[in-house]
Amino acid sequence: MTDTSNADTSHTDRTQAAKDKAADVAHQAATRIETNPLGILVGGLAVGALVGALIPRSTREKALLAPLGRKLTETVKTATQAAREAGMQELDQRGLTKDAAKDRAKSILSDVAKAAGSAGTAAAQSARQH
Repeated sequence: MTDTSNADTSHTDRTQAAKDKAADVAHQAATRIETNPLGILVGGLAVGALVGALIPRSTREKALLAPLGRKLTETVKTATQAAREAGMQELDQRGLTKDAAKDRAKSILSDVAKAAGSAGTAAAQSARQH
């Protein structure tokens, strides 16, 4: 009977050790989540994406998710187009068109050339005086 008693005690000890280890791991995970929640979120998303990529989709999932994928794609296209149009309209209202930008760039280059010419003339005059 001693063997059975020792086996039960050994099993109980292993069970308690496993429970203690699980509690310790859970405590460490909670501490890490509190100190770096964004990192944990990103890591969780990466693991989820990896698992999702590795598990093949069933025919039923494909049939159910295909319309959702098409709807999401269409929604993103529509939102992108609306944002582009709104942005272009805002730029036009502020006079920031392609032609206006070209004219402004030419004006800036002309101003830089004039400033360089003036600086060169001033440098030459200064050198002559000394």
